[in-house]
Amino acid sequence: MKVLRFPLARITIGFVLGLLFAHYVQPSISSVFTILLISIILFGTLYFFSKSKGSIYFGIGTYLLSFIIGISNQIVHTDSFQKSNYIHNLEIFARPLSISITIREKLKSNLFSDRYIAIVNRIDGKEQTGKIILNIQKNSSKHAIKAGNSLLIKGMLTRNKPPNNPNQFDYSKYLKNKQIYAQLYANVDQIKISTESEKNIWYYSSQLRTRIIKNLEKNNFKKSELNVAIALIMGQQQDIAPEIIRDYQYAGAVHILSVSGLHIGFILLFVTYMLQAIPNTKRGSFIKLLVILLSLAMFGIIAGLAPSVVRSVTMFSFVAIGNHLRRSVNIYHTLLVSALLILLFEPSFLFDVGFQLSYIALFFIVWLQPLLASIWLPKNKVSNYIWNILTVSIAAQIGTLPLSIYYFHQFPCLFFITNLVIIPVLSFIMILGVLVMLMAAFNLIPPFLSDLLESSIYCLNKIINAIASFEQFIIQDIPLHFYFLLSGYTLLFTVIIWFKKPSFNKLIAVLISIIILQLSYFKIHWKILNEQELLVFNSKNSTLITERKGEHILLYANDSLLNTAQQNRLLKSYRIAHLSTLLQKRQLSNFIYFNGKKIFVLDSSGLYPENSAPDIILLTQSAKINLDRMLQKMKPKLVIADASNFKTIQKKWKASCEKQKIPFHATGEKGFYRLN
Repeated sequence: MKVLRFPLARITIGFVLGLLFAHYVQPSISSVFTILLISIILFGTLYFFSKSKGSIYFGIGTYLLSFIIGISNQIVHTDSFQKSNYIHNLEIFARPLSISITIREKLKSNLFSDRYIAIVNRIDGKEQTGKIILNIQKNSSKHAIKAGNSLLIKGMLTRNKPPNNPNQFDYSKYLKNKQIYAQLYANVDQIKISTESEKNIWYYSSQLRTRIIKNLEKNNFKKSELNVAIALIMGQQQDIAPEIIRDYQYAGAVHILSVSGLHIGFILLFVTYMLQAIPNTKRGSFIKLLVILLSLAMFGIIAGLAPSVVRSVTMFSFVAIGNHLRRSVNIYHTLLVSALLILLFEPSFLFDVGFQLSYIALFFIVWLQPLLASIWLPKNKVSNYIWNILTVSIAAQIGTLPLSIYYFHQFPCLFFITNLVIIPVLSFIMILGVLVMLMAAFNLIPPFLSDLLESSIYCLNKIINAIASFEQFIIQDIPLHFYFLLSGYTLLFTVIIWFKKPSFNKLIAVLISIIILQLSYFKIHWKILNEQELLVFNSKNSTLITERKGEHILLYANDSLLNTAQQNRLLKSYRIAHLSTLLQKRQLSNFIYFNGKKIFVLDSSGLYPENSAPDIILLTQSAKINLDRMLQKMKPKLVIADASNFKTIQKKWKASCEKQKIPFHATGEKGFYRLN
């Protein structure tokens, strides 16, 4: 690959590997900065001697230094390493304290709470730092809370909890990657809102967005279309209806709801077109560049500085600078420099799914699309236009396919039709939308422009809905293990390299990649086939037990769950992760036997055989029993209480078990229970 010949590519790879090493290994701060100092001295020494003894050692020293800088950069930007971070104040997780925070950003609300990202300022008068999620009970807030508001709350922080069931989305890990380690739950009685706001970039960005939205609402812009317009133009998806998001996912067009390179490209073309009247003199070119860079930066701020937005704005800013300097812009260099700069200032973006998908899609468009386009050279403009859209979308889809399946476990087969139809419509909506939003900021929207934008988005939603309605073309529940993801990308890269310039050595690399892929498949399946486990799930208000032997799952549950087992969300994620099928379903009985262990399931009847001597007792349905007496008679080694029990009764059961020194596991508190 030619791109790997660029020194900058190898420096970027070394830097990224350093970020990954620091994230997963978490070395001590003192050792990292000691090694960094040694690396700098070694780099200087090699630079001095490289002039007479060749550059190979200097190159190795450069890549080693970039790796160490990556490690140190990750540590410097990880909030939990800062002594002032609230994570080190254990007292705030033990009792309610007075917490001073500043609202940074509004998130999507859930059924019970309005949610915000907030910055901690002080805790009980002591200065502290860090980000938290603030949850304010719905219908309890008398005042609209905005970005920049300073709040004083009497409350206790709650640590992020891992998922309560196996193979679920790990929200605590997601928040940790965003440097958020705790949440705060409050209602209006616990909140004092300061009359003054912290006026930073987030405040002005939020104020501008709010002003635009209010002015559009005054023009009777329909709510559903307005929410999509705000997502398309400003990258804010908080208020889009779930069914609309589902349609965009099924149609393979959900990426257009996140502001990315496609959107920023339209902005750049539009601003460049508007500046055509300025002469191409030295001064005129500089003015154009300044206006373009300011326009892109302003758009990025309005869009909330999301990872995909920052990446796109940075990349297209370099394109604009290259054009100003009258130099041909090497797109690989642009991608590398933008990635390096972004990760230098915000290394946590590396673990953002949108950031990963954006860069992979762009790389494959640049690398693979010319190869696909060369397969057929249309002679007329219409065919050429359609062919270019197809090859671009296919290249992006090939590049992102393994990662998309790994994260989302589905593939929309009609993505190419979606892109063919929506890209012309989207280009019109983007140009019109930017114009309308700009006018909305000054409350100068001509009604016909507002109506035209609303009608365009309505048509776009209808097109997306029509494509998404063909659900038979959506492949769902696709399992993909991490090892299979890596080996899949290895095969994909070697095949494309071979296609670009076939040779015997490259064919050997392809064959080796196929063998690696097969070995990954056999390793995963061998591991699964030799596993046996029984799980008690944390299923709200119900009892759900599975017994898995290899690829086959036996389900124990009551009739209501047995009838909907295939659609059950908890079971589906478990099945996909273990490449398994639901082979049998059984009505829940009082006794379950697994690997020589006897499990007694106590139901709402409260009846139990006194001399059965089970290894484990599973308490369900808030059975009314004297647990102290039951434990003395049955003498179990472990007691489990699932989520079908009331929390109040579980506290009494826990006390009884502690008194008799029997381990107690409540799935609502500790999550699912696994028996191997």
